Amino acid sequence: MAGVIWIVGLVLVTFTAAYIGYGRYLSQFVGLDDSRETPAHKYQDGQEYVPAKKPVLLGHHYSSIAGGAPVVGPITAALVWGWVPAVLWVAIGNPLLGAVHDFISLSSSLRHEGKSIGYIIGEYVGERGKDMLLWFAFLLTILVVAVFALVIGVVLNAYPSAATASLLYVTLAFVFGIWLYQLGLPFSVGTVIFVAGVFGSVWAGIQYPLAIVPGDYPAGTIVLFDSAAFFPALLGSANIGAWVLVMLVYGAAASVLPVWMLLQPRDYLSSFLLYAGVGGSLLAVIVGTFITGMGTDAVHPETGAQLSFEITTGAWYGFLGQAGPLAESLPLMPLFPLLFLTIACGTISGFHSLVSSGTTAKQLNKESDAKLIGYGGMLAEGLLAAVALCAVTVVAIPAASGGIGLALPNFATGGGAILTALGIPFEFAAPFMALVLASFLLTSMDTAVRLGRYMLEEIVGTPETTIETYAANRYVNTTAIAVVAFFLLGSGRWEDLWTLFGGANQLLASLALLTGTVWLANWSESKQLISTGGPMALMGFITVIGLSWTGIYQILGGRLLGITAEAETTLLGQASAVVQIAIIAVLIGLALSLFKIGYDNMTTARGTGDGVATDVTSDD
Repeated sequence: MAGVIWIVGLVLVTFTAAYIGYGRYLSQFVGLDDSRETPAHKYQDGQEYVPAKKPVLLGHHYSSIAGGAPVVGPITAALVWGWVPAVLWVAIGNPLLGAVHDFISLSSSLRHEGKSIGYIIGEYVGERGKDMLLWFAFLLTILVVAVFALVIGVVLNAYPSAATASLLYVTLAFVFGIWLYQLGLPFSVGTVIFVAGVFGSVWAGIQYPLAIVPGDYPAGTIVLFDSAAFFPALLGSANIGAWVLVMLVYGAAASVLPVWMLLQPRDYLSSFLLYAGVGGSLLAVIVGTFITGMGTDAVHPETGAQLSFEITTGAWYGFLGQAGPLAESLPLMPLFPLLFLTIACGTISGFHSLVSSGTTAKQLNKESDAKLIGYGGMLAEGLLAAVALCAVTVVAIPAASGGIGLALPNFATGGGAILTALGIPFEFAAPFMALVLASFLLTSMDTAVRLGRYMLEEIVGTPETTIETYAANRYVNTTAIAVVAFFLLGSGRWEDLWTLFGGANQLLASLALLTGTVWLANWSESKQLISTGGPMALMGFITVIGLSWTGIYQILGGRLLGITAEAETTLLGQASAVVQIAIIAVLIGLALSLFKIGYDNMTTARGTGDGVATDVTSDD
């Protein structure tokens, strides 16, 4: 049988070649120049525009973009259609589509004062196009917050040790921010002390696991409340509902703090967890395949069989996934277009354009850092997707519920088993991988709330009415984002929410590539538009079809009419389904209008020369 070393080998070869070759070409293509002052220096304010050291900013960027999607998506795809189509889409699509998307989003923001992609497209197509893209992105951030908060709740419920560790590392990050920016103490010394503290929090979590309400937990778990009566049950668990509420409150609070106080230090510290989890797993696959093998304590949790580095899942389960282990637990899943929506961030993600042009561009110290952070950061997320695929092909636990109920045990158990090849005990390695997943999710979720606040403030501009004043208030709009996100979770139908998130996310990626293409078309008539225009057209076509399928077949035909699935019976579930269909209709309408506006602008710029910016790279 084939081993997971083939997954790792394919991804490492394609990613390395792309970073050296294509990444260098793109850097020259957009003219990265360290002599040009970046927005972080030009507008330094100690709040949002704060120059960051390259490793600190890479940690923030990587932690923010690498959420639950490159774990949940590839694992689900591997058990629906087989591991081969999942691996190919990650290995080829990531460097040619996703990494290009992230790099262009960051580069274009650098040349437009660190502004968002909505502002950038508005510079070329007008205020109407700007507002449309900002509203699209704002709706996506609410979906991101909802999905990631739910995933965090599931992780912390399944692994109470990760809950304790997560709380400790957020506290450590807050203290580290004071160490660096208020006390002015040495960066390298602080790194050693606080990174050691973060890894120590994993040990503390194993010793003192934490839950909010009573449930079936490991022995010794600390339970904060005696009753679950005050908390909503999500996915059948009041503890998940309680953690979701805690995470939404945390996300809203963290998003209004200055970036130096929590965002920068937390993401930097968590990056060491993430590097250890991803890099350690890839190293363990190589070492384990050729030298050590898996530890004897790495056994399948259901069968008790000894695990190995051999692939235990099918390479191909058919176009509709009817031969796979999830055929009866999920709705009809055609590979085209749903594979590309399911894997989501492992290959390309519109959310990354919001991070690149929302927080990262405001912290970039010099322009040449954009290659590593923009292009390289996305490749690093692809490595996380590869680790997720390795984990599921090793252990293959086909949870009946699918979705996050499927992804979590496969990632934590499979990833933990892989780490035993480096001599790490399985009882420590599995909770550690659960914490790695929680760390990705925490940083992405509160960054999403912050980005939603930025976009709503850009939409409002200078408040002229009472409603606009409230909408521009950071405390009011972050609270609104959290409340709407919680409402979207009301139906509890993971498969619909995930597909909706994936479709909206990938459609935003297409719109971000449209923004970059419009920028390039207006920069110079000689600029080629294939690198951004090709991925833009491909993802736009795929995602409009995918969202239409989700809205008509899964939600309307299933949840509301009861034709393709069991219909909703609760008022909250029906209302949530109606809201989701409305969101799909609005997203598709906004996207098609923006494609038309962008196409008209590019045609004018290239056909007549009107509107071509003579020097969009200058600071004048």
